[in-house]
Amino acid sequence: MRNRVLITVFILVGMCPLAEAQDWPTFGWDVGRSSAPDVETGLSAERIGSLFRQQVVLDGTVDGSAVYLRGATIAGSPHDAFFVTTTYGKTLALDADSGAILWEYTPASYESLKATSRITNATPVADDDRKFIYAAAPDGMIRKLAVADGRVVWATAITRLPEREKIASPLSFFHGRVFAATDGYIGDAPPYQGHVAIMDAATGSLLHVWNSLSSDRNELLDPSSVPQSDSGIWGRAGVVIDSANGDLYIATGNGAWDGSVNWGDAVIELDPDATRILGNYTPDNTEVLNEQDQDLGSTSPVLLGNGLIAQGGKDRIIRVLDWHTMSGAAPHRAGEASKVPTPSGNRLFTAPALLKMSGTTWMFAADGGATSAWTVAGASLQPRWRTDRAGTSPVVADGMLFVYDPNGGLNIYEATSGRRIATLPCGAGHWNSPIIADGRIALPEGNANAHQTNGILDIWRLRK
Repeated sequence: MRNRVLITVFILVGMCPLAEAQDWPTFGWDVGRSSAPDVETGLSAERIGSLFRQQVVLDGTVDGSAVYLRGATIAGSPHDAFFVTTTYGKTLALDADSGAILWEYTPASYESLKATSRITNATPVADDDRKFIYAAAPDGMIRKLAVADGRVVWATAITRLPEREKIASPLSFFHGRVFAATDGYIGDAPPYQGHVAIMDAATGSLLHVWNSLSSDRNELLDPSSVPQSDSGIWGRAGVVIDSANGDLYIATGNGAWDGSVNWGDAVIELDPDATRILGNYTPDNTEVLNEQDQDLGSTSPVLLGNGLIAQGGKDRIIRVLDWHTMSGAAPHRAGEASKVPTPSGNRLFTAPALLKMSGTTWMFAADGGATSAWTVAGASLQPRWRTDRAGTSPVVADGMLFVYDPNGGLNIYEATSGRRIATLPCGAGHWNSPIIADGRIALPEGNANAHQTNGILDIWRLRK
């Protein structure tokens, strides 16, 4: 395969020693999807102007994020490496220093799926031992790939109808298990159902399935066997995990809600095995949301701490939920602690970032018209700053907020003031979002809905 590289130089200076380095093994950096590393990543406001961009041309569009492993053993040698999955299921390992493609895995289903409407937006996830990557494909399979060479260790189907059930959300890895979720394709063509699938990382065995429709059936269902359709789990953060106890948090999209076995347009807390509902919420106007295509689950739950959850949606509202009042399997309808509008009053499709600093909890979110910051005060979000620049899922690192504008450009702000530090030029995209590690930024470009078989990964780094 040819590895074509384009380089755009901004300002070239000597590279300063990096601070403590770390992996970026999953979407959002940690299983709670904070998108806020608690260690330094090697950048500062002064160093941003010293970055140069490398554009690596890929055999596919990456409409999600990269993950990163420092010093991973690949082909017998250590490499700082980015890993990405393209919309038709190719997974690639790239050298973070040169942009060279170290290996590329192509599923057998690729030729029949490429350039079709069947896509995935799922970000892969790395194993804790850093020897394996888990990746999704639009054939409905989750695959365990060896970091060393891209070899397939196992492949597990998490849907019986991949033509209708899509894997859009990022994968998660926690305590030896892999977590994935399903939704449907544009147009909501039935039948499909949102469900959470848990796999044993060692063997690929499907351990547990929780279905958001017919939740009393704990198995991988034939979608046509379920009376209801939809209720997809498609928020950009997917399955959010509380690392303290392993509980799972999800939000569902449009679908029937009865507070018993059907959980459309709801926020759900599950036990670590996804066998029991530990808490739940749906808005008072849940039927209206369903009828008007206003998915509550267009974004994922944000664990604010102290029993508070923030939940956005297509209805242009971010709700703060006091989860103490939502506990148990009995249905909880309405009862929000507070509400704020989305940054520009547009629908929210992104995963907010959460920063805890000096005793204060900050939340950052972006939509199609603006980017906003709030701090948590009691059970409410207090506005701190706002800018009229659109964005996808933001990332906070080294005191800076990184927000990709899908119209083009990576905006970098001082996190607590909103002062814009720089805009790094790059192409347009869709749900793509950056990661920051070891003094580098990786950001894919492109839109999965264009159904292309090529794309770009931008890598900004300090000159050595």
